[in-house]
Amino acid sequence: MLVSPHSSSNPKMIFQVLFIVSLLITSLSSADIAFDYCVGDLTLPSGPTGYSCKDPAKVTADDFVYSGLSVAGNTKNLFKFGASTAFASQFPGLNGMGLSLTRADLEVGGAVPIHTHRVSELIIVIEGTIIAGFIDTNNTAYYKTLNKGDIMIFPPTLLHFQVNSGSTPVLAYACFANENPGIQLVTTSLFRNNLPSELIEKVTLLDDAQIKKLKKILGGTN
Repeated sequence: MLVSPHSSSNPKMIFQVLFIVSLLITSLSSADIAFDYCVGDLTLPSGPTGYSCKDPAKVTADDFVYSGLSVAGNTKNLFKFGASTAFASQFPGLNGMGLSLTRADLEVGGAVPIHTHRVSELIIVIEGTIIAGFIDTNNTAYYKTLNKGDIMIFPPTLLHFQVNSGSTPVLAYACFANENPGIQLVTTSLFRNNLPSELIEKVTLLDDAQIKKLKKILGGTN
């Protein structure tokens, strides 16, 4: 709407402009709070916007409490790393809330291999010492040694990692800006698939023997 230089002398016009602006501000500020909550109905499939809401008459306090992060992740694997997650698929009370949490356990020498999420991540170290970092789209690496109580932010979609650089196990928690942040590990994406080894050789410059070795270790074929 265009307001003429002389509209200030028209109280009705001023009122209309202020009314429209106030409606717009109210609409924007209330866009995310149309409902108190939307506990996910895990009996139904999820979609791009999450799960359908559980019948409010069947919602209880238990829907807003989750104890899964009290259990350490399984570190008996190649990377000596385990994770326990609190995503909407495990904790339906998070559905529509725009946040989630993961517990990370790393044995001595363990690592969270290079990976990416759809959203930003904030990590806090509870016990131990790690080297954590990310690589931006200019191929600049930002990494730092983090000790107990330190936090670090990883921007959305960028490749990042954590390595236990100390002499004791690591416990850390990561918070995400979405209840279903997704994860893609570069190593497993490349070598736990049926993509022909010669194609991976072309796009990575790795030799065929190394590719087949990694596929054998990680469960890939071809």
